[in-house]
Amino acid sequence: MDPYLEGYLWPDVYHRLATEISRQLTPRLRPRYVVRLEIYVFKDSAPQAEIGIMYPDVEVLTASQGDLFIPPAPDIGETLAAGSAPTITAPLRIPVLSAVQVRLATVEIRDAAQNQLVACIEILSPVNKREPGLEAYRQKRQRLYKAGVHLLEIDLIRRGTRPLLHPRLSDASYLVTLTRAQAQFIEAWPIMLQDQLPVVPVPLLAPDPDAPLELSSVLSAVYDEAAYELSVDYGQSPPPPALSVEEAAWVETLA
Repeated sequence: MDPYLEGYLWPDVYHRLATEISRQLTPRLRPRYVVRLEIYVFKDSAPQAEIGIMYPDVEVLTASQGDLFIPPAPDIGETLAAGSAPTITAPLRIPVLSAVQVRLATVEIRDAAQNQLVACIEILSPVNKREPGLEAYRQKRQRLYKAGVHLLEIDLIRRGTRPLLHPRLSDASYLVTLTRAQAQFIEAWPIMLQDQLPVVPVPLLAPDPDAPLELSSVLSAVYDEAAYELSVDYGQSPPPPALSVEEAAWVETLA
């Protein structure tokens, strides 16, 4: 994974990943299955965590040096006599943040004959990894599990809280998990920043075998198609969180 893609480029990366996953799976699954993209709009009611990272900077109006001078309060006797209270000018004005509409995509695999939903592939976005989106996403995971739908989750964002928490996964930069329909355990692929993205299985209806999904090939195709190297300044620090010493040394090789 390229950590520089986790910033303002992420919305473009996100939708290209979903499209490329669909494109690569379609010839492997036809004619028994079809691959569809389900797009829905989520209102990010707490966008401040992504301001300056994924969302553009919000204008913050600060007073000039002259405006920062707060005149002394008038003599209390004069104030009471005039019947008014002193006015103090605030040194900072911050715009009220409005909810941001975020377009999210799910890759759905359906049985072609019955249009039955067989598997979902979810690419996590920052709104899925913090409230209020985190709880909403966890509820969606439960609904899919109860409906007997396979769920493959691809988390290529380092910041935020993962929907699945486990102490053995705490050191991983990225994570892919697979919850098979009615399974009593979750298959997990912890991924460090320096690791190549794995080939993961996409479960289907029995007795059909799993279809392989080559995530490294997906990301490479997206990167080449979008020419992200023309937009990324590898001389700057990547988006937060901060890298470890080992990760920073590896990232320097990308420049």
